Amino acid sequence: REQPKESPQPAPRQIFQERQRITGLPLYFQGYLSVRHSRCKEFRVYWTELRGTMLFFYDDKKAPMVSHKLDISALTSATNVYPDENGSAHFILMLSNGELELKANDSESGKEWKCFILTVTKLSVPPDESLLPGQLTRMHEVLEKEKKRRITRNDCSSTSLNRKSPPSSTLTTMPVCFYAVSRQEATEMLEKNPSCGNLILRPGRDSKNYAITIRHELDAPHLKHYKVMSKGTSYVIELERQVTLPSLQDVVNYFVTQTRGKLKPFVIQT
Repeated sequence: REQPKESPQPAPRQIFQERQRITGLPLYFQGYLSVRHSRCKEFRVYWTELRGTMLFFYDDKKAPMVSHKLDISALTSATNVYPDENGSAHFILMLSNGELELKANDSESGKEWKCFILTVTKLSVPPDESLLPGQLTRMHEVLEKEKKRRITRNDCSSTSLNRKSPPSSTLTTMPVCFYAVSRQEATEMLEKNPSCGNLILRPGRDSKNYAITIRHELDAPHLKHYKVMSKGTSYVIELERQVTLPSLQDVVNYFVTQTRGKLKPFVIQT
């Protein structure tokens, strides 16, 4: 798939609001990126959002559901931006669990992506980049937002720890085992990658609700699917006796604890 030759424009407002509702993390930078993990041969183009210290990858600009996401908070370093024969700009993120190669349309876009990523992960604007005044201003604004976000997050964590009865999880990001896949695709993922886990959270068929797909190893592999209905600010698991929980992370935790850890969230190793 050829990378679109256009300057990054914001996603439509309705889509932006839906993504903000799902993630809760502040949007710092966005645009098309080609992505290749260390064990993959081919690049894949995504509409990419940098939110907090997470990269969210969407199949296109208007997709409401994230295809997958990556926590880059443990970034160790990033290579220099270098061009290829087509004028695209490459750079590699060195993460604790592997490498991620990114490719932008041109050197200017590649430089911006790298600098914004370094700004939010290292909490400082890179000093040795030939940034324009406007770019520097935006990065300093993002830096201040990210510092405030972390202070607020840490304060909330401390408050929760000091309570005698801590509330249920109210994580603002989607669980790590969420994938924007169909029922059949989730089944195939679990069958082909048993070492990665056996529980996937995915969109429901109506795209408004969700579903859980699990693969039990009993006498023989056994697949089951459960509906998870969105009701206001809560989520209802459709069981014989309905279970209502405050977040999707709590939904995942419910299945794990009820099976005493026999179910494990499915996470693809990068």
